[in-house]
Amino acid sequence: MDKLVSHRGVAAPLNLVNVDTDMIIPKQYLKTIKRTGLATGLFDEMRRTPEGDTIKSFPLNQPQYQDSTVLVAGDNFGCGSSREHAPWALLDWGFRVIIAPTFADIFYNNCFNNSILPIRLPQEQVDKLMADANQASTIAVSVEEQTIERPNGEIIRFELDAGLKRRLLEGLDPVGMTLEHEGDISAFENDDRGDRPWAHLVA
Repeated sequence: MDKLVSHRGVAAPLNLVNVDTDMIIPKQYLKTIKRTGLATGLFDEMRRTPEGDTIKSFPLNQPQYQDSTVLVAGDNFGCGSSREHAPWALLDWGFRVIIAPTFADIFYNNCFNNSILPIRLPQEQVDKLMADANQASTIAVSVEEQTIERPNGEIIRFELDAGLKRRLLEGLDPVGMTLEHEGDISAFENDDRGDRPWAHLVA
């Protein structure tokens, strides 16, 4: 998994509350287990009409947001089902930072499994960043310092669990964290073969 120490990018606004995972990536795009190619379906039902025509008013369809990598969203972002395709689709677009007042718990944790930083902030601070995003402004985020720098130079600080912070800084997903204990795992398996040889027989 890629490390995320700091990030600087164009912010896109999504000023909607209760954006669920089906809105982020509709069910018809869940047939794949690959993490690539899902940007096509990101916010599909908000980006296109049922006939497939582009909805020009939707931010990600506007040219100034084509390369956006920071998303400023409304309350309770990522609610609904636990589909991991939602962070996959956001990452495939290029989003590395998502800022909102609150997130659904499962979505929040899934972001860290995919090297995306979800930042929780009070509504008044999100409103400031939403105003920046409405101007397609560039904002800078430091995971290490736990800060956001607005275009006007204002610094906004955010809270981040120390364990989740370490995962981003070192590029560790749950598998990578498990492999940190590879020596202990191998030692246990060797001991267990002696204690329970029948449990290690291969059919």
